[in-house]
Amino acid sequence: MSANKGPVNKRLVGMAAAIAVAAGTFAAPAVAAPAERGGGHEAIRKAMNATVKDGIPGVALQAKDRHGVWKATAGVGNLKTKQPRSAHDNFRAGSITKTFIATVMLQLAAEERLSLDDTVDKWLPGVVRGNGHDGRKITLRQLLNHTSGIFNYTDDEYLQSEIFLPENFFKNKYRTWTPNEIVNIAMGHQPEFAPGTAWGYSNTNYTLAGMVIQKVTGNSYGDEVRARVIEPLGLHGTYMPGTDHRVPQPSSRAYSQLAENTTGKIYDVTEFNPSAANSAGEIISNPGDLNRFYSALMRGKVLPAKQLAEMKTTVSAEMVDGRYGLGLIENELSCGVTIWGHSGGIHGSSSFAGTTADGKHSLAFNFNGDWSGDPVKVVEAEYCGKK
Repeated sequence: MSANKGPVNKRLVGMAAAIAVAAGTFAAPAVAAPAERGGGHEAIRKAMNATVKDGIPGVALQAKDRHGVWKATAGVGNLKTKQPRSAHDNFRAGSITKTFIATVMLQLAAEERLSLDDTVDKWLPGVVRGNGHDGRKITLRQLLNHTSGIFNYTDDEYLQSEIFLPENFFKNKYRTWTPNEIVNIAMGHQPEFAPGTAWGYSNTNYTLAGMVIQKVTGNSYGDEVRARVIEPLGLHGTYMPGTDHRVPQPSSRAYSQLAENTTGKIYDVTEFNPSAANSAGEIISNPGDLNRFYSALMRGKVLPAKQLAEMKTTVSAEMVDGRYGLGLIENELSCGVTIWGHSGGIHGSSSFAGTTADGKHSLAFNFNGDWSGDPVKVVEAEYCGKK
C-alpha cells in the first residue's frame, strides 16, 4: 500500500493518538502529600466529574489497594439513552495491548525460543527494508522499547485519511488491514533515527513483534496472548478480537469527533474492525481485568524474575514524560509514588492501567470518548490526592 497520498486535515496528526499510539503522559507539576485511603474519595470523584464536564461522555474506573476494591463511574455510556456507565464495562484498550505483547515475547525469551538480542531480520528476513530501514541492524529489544527508529505507520497521511476522516472511517470500518500492509506503509518512509540512538514511539515496532511471535510459535499473537496471559490469569473480560468488529457486553458506546475539529460533531464509533491496530493496540478489556493483570505482572506471577527485570529496564522517553521499558511505562507522580503501566487510545476510547512496583495499589479506567479529558488528573487524584 502506498503512502502520502496528499495533505490531510491537521486534526489527523493529533488523532493518530487515537489508534494505539497513546503512550501516556503523566507529568508531575506540583508536590502533594501521598494519598491515604479512606473517606469519600473526593479527589478522584472530582477528577472524574471534571472529565465529564470537559465533554467526555463517561468514565468507568476501578481501584484496588490494601483496603479492597473501589468502583466508580461518571457520566453516561450511551448519549441517546443516557444509560450510565458501568465499572465493569469492556472497552477497547488501545496501546495497553503492548504490555501483553511484550509479556509474550519475554516468556518466549525465558523459554529460550528467541533472544531479545536477535535481529528482526533473523525472524522476518527482508521484511524491514526500504528508505534506510534495515532489519539486520535492529534487535527485538529495540522493537519493544521503541529505540528501533522505525517509522510509525499511524503517522502516515494516507492511512490517517483512511481511518480518521469520517467518510472514510465509515466506508472502511469493516476492512481488514494485514500486518504486511501496515509494515509496507512504514517502509515507504525513512527511519526516524538510527537504531539505538534515540527513542521514538512507533506502533510499527509492535506490529513486527506480533509477526515475530507468529513466526516463532506458529500461532497468531492473539492465540498466544490468550493461552499465556488471559486464560492463566482468569481475565474473563479480556479479548484479542482480531477482525471482529464487536465489543462484548457489558460495554458502553464509544464516541469520537474523528477529524471534525471545527464542527465538533460526535460520531458513534463503537463497532469497527480493529486490524489497523493489530498487535499494537487491538485488545479489549475492563478495569478489573487490567488491575489483575498489572498487579500479577509486578508481583512476578506472569514472568520469571530475570525477564521482569528486563521489562523494567527503562530508557528515557520524553513523549511519555517518564521512562519506557519493554511494553511498560514508569512514571513518578507529584507525590513521589512510582507507577508502572500503560495507557491506550483508539477510536472512541482512552484508557489507563497501572500499579505500584509491589503490585498492591492498582488503578484502571476508561473514557468512552477520545477528544478531551485529562487522565493525568485521575491518576494523580488516586495516588496523591485525599480520598
